[in-house]
Amino acid sequence: MQLPYLANRKSYDDAAELMRRFGANAGYEAAARADQSLDVGNHITFCHWRQIERLIVLLTYNQPLGTIH
Repeated sequence: MQLPYLANRKSYDDAAELMRRFGANAGYEAAARADQSLDVGNHITFCHWRQIERLIVLLTYNQPLGTIH
């Protein structure tokens, strides 16, 4: 899995807020927000919410990912 690019702290904060509010459905909410952004032609926000969707998946793993040194 490719790790998502995080431009700033807001990405993590948005993911954490969705996880708090929507629990196991947080990824679906992020995808819905991305789709809504795309529908109105806002590609920047679309990319943001897609990255949040990927970040939520990573945050739900209980095991380390990638190389462990």
